Amino acid sequence: MQPSPEPSTLAATFRAALQHYRSRCAHGDGPRLSLAELVRLHGHSSAHVLLIVMAALSMVPMAGAGNVMGFGMLAMAWALWRGHDDIHLPRRIGEMALGRRWADRVLDALVWLYGMAERWLRPRWHYLLHRATRYWWSAWIVAMTGIIFLPLPLGNVLPSLSLMLLALGWMFRDGVALVAAMLTGATAMAYTALFWGVVVQAMGSVYRWLA
Repeated sequence: MQPSPEPSTLAATFRAALQHYRSRCAHGDGPRLSLAELVRLHGHSSAHVLLIVMAALSMVPMAGAGNVMGFGMLAMAWALWRGHDDIHLPRRIGEMALGRRWADRVLDALVWLYGMAERWLRPRWHYLLHRATRYWWSAWIVAMTGIIFLPLPLGNVLPSLSLMLLALGWMFRDGVALVAAMLTGATAMAYTALFWGVVVQAMGSVYRWLA
């Protein structure tokens, strides 16, 4: 994966964007914020930028957002598997927009996310970022997206966080962030298995009671 140019400026960029957006809202001119506009605030479009934005939006409780973002992330995983680092945002996905309330929250979350990343992440453990690992990471994106598709209570949170950590690891060239992504994703898998195990057990109990 190629690092994004000057990732250390992202917190300041999004802080300024958030202040500008809130100023417009205060004057009654707070527009809807599209996914394409969130990508443009990064200054470029690449795999890690799109993954952060789509993973963040998949946690927004907006009807169909998780599924739409999920299909976008699956397309990204396929492109990465084929060795394409520069990925263009599909027009229909880019047109998805947030209202004032969630636009403010997403911008605020990205300010916090990039601020923490700039403070704690740095280039290290480069072997986890070797180009040959793209097959593993592509499969990881598919696995996390599969969990996002499942109907689980708060089921989008952990896999989305895993994908955001993965993207930050690529962006800041930090293998530790990739390990954190794997640990978060493993927790998501355990939660999914536990939840469906409980569901199956409950259904079995109901079936035996009815029988």
